[in-house]
Amino acid sequence: MRVGVGYDVHPLREGRALIIGGVRIEHTTGLDGQSDADVLTHAVIDSVLGAAGLGDIGAHFPPDDARYRGASSLDLLAEATRVVATAGYRVVNVDSTVVAQEPRLGPHLGEMTRNIARG
Repeated sequence: MRVGVGYDVHPLREGRALIIGGVRIEHTTGLDGQSDADVLTHAVIDSVLGAAGLGDIGAHFPPDDARYRGASSLDLLAEATRVVATAGYRVVNVDSTVVAQEPRLGPHLGEMTRNIARG
């Protein structure tokens, strides 16, 4: 059994969509970043790559690489999962925590879980 730990944080910015776990959530601000800035999916990518000893999200998807501008983090997760599988590993379980005072994420957890599981 291998375990990876992932962490991600992005600043809030007005005028950006708030995407968490691949779900667009109505809010007054969104997360700023090169891709869709989905902090949950980024943390999962980081943990999956780390568990396989394959570096971190920045090594595979550099933030200054224009190919990832506006990219769906779920697409990046699918690619990271392929990389991990090619190295001979598979994801068995993911447990993640999002720390946020608002918005309420409970109503979106089912969809987030399904999105991440497809990765």
